[in-house]
Amino acid sequence: MNHGNQLELDRCPHCNVAKPLLGRQWAMDSADHGGRNKRFWSVFKCVSCGGLVMGSSPSDQNHAINQIWPSPQTVANEVPVRARNFLSQAIASLHAPAGAVMLTASAVDAMLKDKGLKEGSLNSRIDAAAKNHLITAEMAAWAHEIRLDANDQRHADEEAELPDGANAAKAIEFANALAQFLYVLPARVERGRKA
Repeated sequence: MNHGNQLELDRCPHCNVAKPLLGRQWAMDSADHGGRNKRFWSVFKCVSCGGLVMGSSPSDQNHAINQIWPSPQTVANEVPVRARNFLSQAIASLHAPAGAVMLTASAVDAMLKDKGLKEGSLNSRIDAAAKNHLITAEMAAWAHEIRLDANDQRHADEEAELPDGANAAKAIEFANALAQFLYVLPARVERGRKA
């Protein structure tokens, strides 16, 4: 994960640029009051966005960094492949907000189809998911916002404003929340009950 004074990540956790140049800006070691729990801390700066990433490695600077903050955004493995691919592509496309919003709507649609809601449009699938108590009414309202934002872009609505990075991040946040609700939490509960 780190090579000398560079942190090697696939994407910057802040701007999502691919293969970011993250140079070490600061470093120090630490230990607890008894001299145990030694760690080596580094702060790296992304040349593209100026965002800072903190990393820690066990013991000293000769060990690989094993924790970073903020963590790069990822999609849980419990999410079905098609939805996971759409959502991963949306995250990778944050620099192109209109595309990210459309990909996020596709991820939402893929999740609902995976849950058996295949008839009609995304609009009707969202309504059916709420009616069948698969999602809450509030989640349905948020899903409709994402759907409408994506429709504005897909249909090149001249009256609609182009989304910005914040709009795309909000859409991705919803899709990740939906994935947690539909797939990740149920899988965690099942694992917990088996244990």
